[in-house]
Amino acid sequence: MFGAMQHNHPISSSSNQITTSSNNNISYLIQQVSYNYKKFTTTKIKYARLRRPFSSKPQFRFFCQSKTEEMRIRKYSPFLESSFLSANGALACHEWRAVPDIWRSSADKYADRVAVVDPYHNPPSKFTYGQLEQEILNFSEGLRVIGVKPNEKLALFADNSCRWLVADQGIMATGAINVVRGSRSSVEELLHIYNHSESIALTVDSPDMFNRIAEAFCSKAAMRFIILLWGEKSSLACEGIEGTPVFSYEEIVDLGEGSRRTLFDSHNARQHYIYEAISSDDIATLVYTSGTTGNPKGVMLTHRNLMHQIKNLWDIVPAEVGDRFVSMLPPWHAYERACEYFIFTHGVEQVYTTVRNLKDDLQHYQPHYIISVPLVYETLYSGIQKQISTSSLLRKLIALTFIRVSLAYMELKRIYEGKCLTRNQKQPSYLISMLDWLWARFIAAILWPVHLLAKKIVYSKIHSSIGISKAIGLKVQNGYGLTESSPVVAARKPSCNVLGSVGHPIQHTEFKIVDSETNEVVPPGSKGIVKVRGPQVMKGYYKNPWATKQVLDEDGWLSTGDIGWIAPHHSTGRSSHCSGVVVLEGRAKDTIVLLTGENIEPVELEEAALRSGLIQQIVVIGQDQRRLGAIIVPNKEEVLLAAKKLSIVDAIASDLSKEKMTRLLYEELKKWTSECSFQIGPMLVVDVPFTIDNGLMTPTMKIRREKVVAQYREQIDKLYK
Repeated sequence: MFGAMQHNHPISSSSNQITTSSNNNISYLIQQVSYNYKKFTTTKIKYARLRRPFSSKPQFRFFCQSKTEEMRIRKYSPFLESSFLSANGALACHEWRAVPDIWRSSADKYADRVAVVDPYHNPPSKFTYGQLEQEILNFSEGLRVIGVKPNEKLALFADNSCRWLVADQGIMATGAINVVRGSRSSVEELLHIYNHSESIALTVDSPDMFNRIAEAFCSKAAMRFIILLWGEKSSLACEGIEGTPVFSYEEIVDLGEGSRRTLFDSHNARQHYIYEAISSDDIATLVYTSGTTGNPKGVMLTHRNLMHQIKNLWDIVPAEVGDRFVSMLPPWHAYERACEYFIFTHGVEQVYTTVRNLKDDLQHYQPHYIISVPLVYETLYSGIQKQISTSSLLRKLIALTFIRVSLAYMELKRIYEGKCLTRNQKQPSYLISMLDWLWARFIAAILWPVHLLAKKIVYSKIHSSIGISKAIGLKVQNGYGLTESSPVVAARKPSCNVLGSVGHPIQHTEFKIVDSETNEVVPPGSKGIVKVRGPQVMKGYYKNPWATKQVLDEDGWLSTGDIGWIAPHHSTGRSSHCSGVVVLEGRAKDTIVLLTGENIEPVELEEAALRSGLIQQIVVIGQDQRRLGAIIVPNKEEVLLAAKKLSIVDAIASDLSKEKMTRLLYEELKKWTSECSFQIGPMLVVDVPFTIDNGLMTPTMKIRREKVVAQYREQIDKLYK
């Protein structure tokens, strides 16, 4: 369906490419010859044997020749480049030390298997594992040619595609650090990330994206060069980038291919390098996440952090050679990224898709796995509900009856499998547990034939309507993680998929629940602040030691800011297989995580809203929802005055209906928060202010968010329905 992207050009292709590039690129490439060098002087003693005319004795003349050798530092991914290194006396490695090392193993095992399919970019692309390894090596070498030094930061602002993957791994393989973000971020946020990270150059998704940020970046950021992953350089806005070299993706790959060929063919060329292996503790990437001040913080993730995920996710997702994954999350999203690295070590085929094309691609590619945030699964659920609701009355009745039977069957199955959560440390007696087990088994046996019939008669039709072969009966495994932990720290395993939990800690990961005030560890079943420790926990926040100390203690424990508990041990009964699973119940800190996976700090919105004289108090909500909402305590007198000025009510009116008040407050909120990164959707207007007396404010006059949300839980649920 798609042609493989290959770069099998003649040796002269690199030089030909340079001559057709702009003068900026030519002069820039010449300058880079002197980059990354260490100098030392060697002295060679030569002598010549001479004879003077008419003399029988030979004469000797000594020459002292001093020569300055230029030695370039070449940092390398030890296993990925082992074949090249062994020929040059550099230290090769036979195990993974850095993330790019995985490509050598995968190319050896699955060389001709398809690794990635990218159908929606121009050109549509397909790579086998062997081709992908070479593409990464070529891109990496191309970066060295244009002067990228080890440990420098390169901004990679782009969306999901095979070229993002190549650029990401190519940057890492040079020993440089990539700084990642997607195209949907605001110009201000991207500029802050670029400058705060001290990036030296920009790799950008497309001309459209660059043109959107060009004015700000050309005036407020220093860019040594620009790399364009997709599209034509001629489509870039020229104003402001005069003198800045611009390279296309193809040019970088071609430069790298030519340089690699020269290095392999010329022993002398290989002698100009000092070889240094990338360390597992070197920073691989900076991933910026939300900060309490509104500015994102740069999470420093090392190769060791990411390697932990690669080596330990198989227990959660037992991928096999030939399985197919559909990828739709932003690639800089820590979850998507770690999962991609992991699946490529198991010979899996990954298909890049978009939200718009998801339904068609589910039908066409029939994936074995989808790795995504909850929003996607909620969309599938909505598709099922829509299919049922638009059916005839009889079909709707039949479908709903079958679904109720299936839900009852699954609940009974959880009972006799011992997968029902409880916080109670006291376990039931053996006799009661056995009777409970027998009852659940008996009723489930009765419902099982009906459940099978439902699969055949009803669910098959629903499957076709939403484009996946296993929509009902599909195994959904929930997991938990943070960008600061690379990200996965716990997940539900196929063999222990406990509903309502986020599963057991993954390998080499520790959990503890502590009291929010005393920081003392609480017993199983008791709520507290969730803390985690393991090899995947970040190095810290870049250039922000204060913020690092707030979440990471000297013993390596990361405070997640989430409230949760650990299921107590039961040897019998409904909870016998739940021991040790982690259960989350909300956020201790203010950050709101939407179903889209976006992290939002509500303080920015709340402070903007409180500039309005009509709003007395506000709490932004939206945890695990599609969009943000708000609980508002209005300043009733000011609202009434504003309504009179706008002729919403008569000048003599003494009151305002809730409907009119809500409508007026919504417009006011929209006006004052229009410049914020996110907007507020549904609103709940309440009459009673948050006070110390009613327990909704602290003695220091801070609103207790968790208690406000708990008090208005029913109204919030109705609000979002």
